[in-house]
Amino acid sequence: MKSATGTAETGAIQLAFTDFKEITKARLAISVVFSAVAGYLLGASEIRAVPLLLLVLGGYCMVGASNAYNQVIERSLDKRMHRTRHRPIPSGRMRVSTAMAIAIVMTLAGVALLYQLNPRTAFFGALSIFLYTCVYTPLKTVTPLAVFVGAIPGAIPFMLGWVAATDNFGIEPGTLFMIQFFWQFPHFWALGWMLDEDYRRGGFKMLPTGKKDTGTVVQIIMYTIWMIVISIIPVFGITGRLSLSVPAAVLIFLMGLVMLWFALRLYELRDRQSARSLMLSSVTYITLMQIVYVVDSFI
Repeated sequence: MKSATGTAETGAIQLAFTDFKEITKARLAISVVFSAVAGYLLGASEIRAVPLLLLVLGGYCMVGASNAYNQVIERSLDKRMHRTRHRPIPSGRMRVSTAMAIAIVMTLAGVALLYQLNPRTAFFGALSIFLYTCVYTPLKTVTPLAVFVGAIPGAIPFMLGWVAATDNFGIEPGTLFMIQFFWQFPHFWALGWMLDEDYRRGGFKMLPTGKKDTGTVVQIIMYTIWMIVISIIPVFGITGRLSLSVPAAVLIFLMGLVMLWFALRLYELRDRQSARSLMLSSVTYITLMQIVYVVDSFI
């Protein structure tokens, strides 16, 4: 009997942990924290464990809170879509009040942790929650321009790391922001192309023209080109302390061309598989680009 009870308790704990990861979108949150850490390593004159830990924990809390608020707001829409109907709230595994409690606690904890670094970091973290929750989320069912709004909080983490390390906002974090800002568009529009039918079930307007057409792909290509250009701007020595060696710039340029090739492939084929390939290449690009920046700064 005790063994059965213990097994049931263990199962309940595991399910609660799984639901917590899902309500905070753990994989997405970790990727966002990775961007913030990369920005910190670029900006820090010396790497200290405590500030880095505060950034990691505070960053996860801020992203997790945004995702929890999002799932509370969109719970009725999530029920309509195949990819989201099994989330904790629409499936009935988690109450709305529980999700809200998680979101509020993580908001307060995140702001408090980031404030320990400096007030600017806490401000930008709080701003990202506000824009994602109060502006981007409601706009998703109203206009495709929601993606432009969502690109702002989506681009903050890379910049946030630099601000956390330096307590300064200037051309360096501004450049990091712009790199990730322009990256958002081909990434999310590729995802929107892949999931267009499902998004329509939820009433979301994610593609710039509202449909999978030439206009959408052309915009994907143009934003990819801008992303590549901005990613290598530091090689010209005009972005303050943020610099990039010629070999690193060439490597990033070549990686950008790979992503551009997938965008051109989508233009040619207009199918779901091409959109998926572009989306995956965009994730690979942003990760490797940040690694190249960090490694280059230490060489």
